[in-house]
Amino acid sequence: MAYTAKKLFRGAATTTTTTVLYTVPASTTTVVTNIAVTNTAATAATFTLGMGTAGANTAIHTTTAIAANSTIYIDLKQALDATNTITGGASAVTVSFHISGVEIA
Repeated sequence: MAYTAKKLFRGAATTTTTTVLYTVPASTTTVVTNIAVTNTAATAATFTLGMGTAGANTAIHTTTAIAANSTIYIDLKQALDATNTITGGASAVTVSFHISGVEIA
């Protein structure tokens, strides 16, 4: 088995909270290790994150407040199976996600 540490998603959020940020490749297991959520605006915002099977994700954060000019760090060890997804979005495109993990193939 090959273990590959990688960024699973890095970029600005959309205002659609069900946007697919990452899909686990076929014949692969992914372990999400940490997530940084940053708000670069001078005003507060909210964000939503979920993980699991398409259409049936489990909420990790739902409309969670993030203060102006701040970052929230989420440390977790969550295994996802092939075709599982990470979804998310925010109330403003000034919110960014950086999601890291390990793919095991």
